[in-house]
Amino acid sequence: MRNPTIRVLMMPRDTNAWGTIFGGVLLSHLDQAAGLEAIRNTDHRIVTIAMKEVVFHEPVLIGDLVSFYAETLRLGRTSITVKVEVEAERRGQVPIKVTEAEVTFVAIDSEGRPTPLRTEDGVSPAEVPPWPAKLPAGDPL
Repeated sequence: MRNPTIRVLMMPRDTNAWGTIFGGVLLSHLDQAAGLEAIRNTDHRIVTIAMKEVVFHEPVLIGDLVSFYAETLRLGRTSITVKVEVEAERRGQVPIKVTEAEVTFVAIDSEGRPTPLRTEDGVSPAEVPPWPAKLPAGDPL
């Protein structure tokens, strides 16, 4: 049995105008799950650069317990690609796959430029600060 990266109970506040869970809510959690998996591979600050082939297979309903399963697919020179599968569990029913996507992150330096994940000997570049990097003055984060 695999363990989810995150699990979320869907609430009425998460719905769209038709009463099912808004896709943007699922994408936000999907990005978080992918990010948690990606940071296991590097100590650099990373940012999402792409979501590829987001597929919504089934609607998600209020009260569904939604599990996000993330696994690393590729480690590039500056990027990490993570596959996320999303399952919804309804009371008394078998979990069903509701969404899936690939998310790509890029490692950035303190200036926001792409930086190598590691050097040829596998050591992270010394000039790149570990997360959290110092944010610019006035940055709300």
